[in-house]
Amino acid sequence: MRKKTKSAPDKFWSGKVTRESNALDLEPGVFTWTNPQKIALSLKRSAEASHRRKAPPFRSAMSMLVFYINRAGKNLDKKQLRVLEQAKKELRALYGKKRHN
Repeated sequence: MRKKTKSAPDKFWSGKVTRESNALDLEPGVFTWTNPQKIALSLKRSAEASHRRKAPPFRSAMSMLVFYINRAGKNLDKKQLRVLEQAKKELRALYGKKRHN
């Protein structure tokens, strides 16, 4: 008897985390938007409104953004990757954080 393979939507746990994060209630499609500032503001609102997060709002928002970038990996369009990298800078600016080298 053959094992049933998982269907595409259930195949990757990382997609489920992005869609159904228990820590943040993300706006639908937030990582597909083309405006970095809009993405950063949405993540900030989600992180600050969440009562389930375990880390401070900035860290929770940045973690979700970095998680998405890392999990989307080679399948992420180069243009969208630039938008998301810019969203990281926007998020740092919103929280008054400087990147350490």
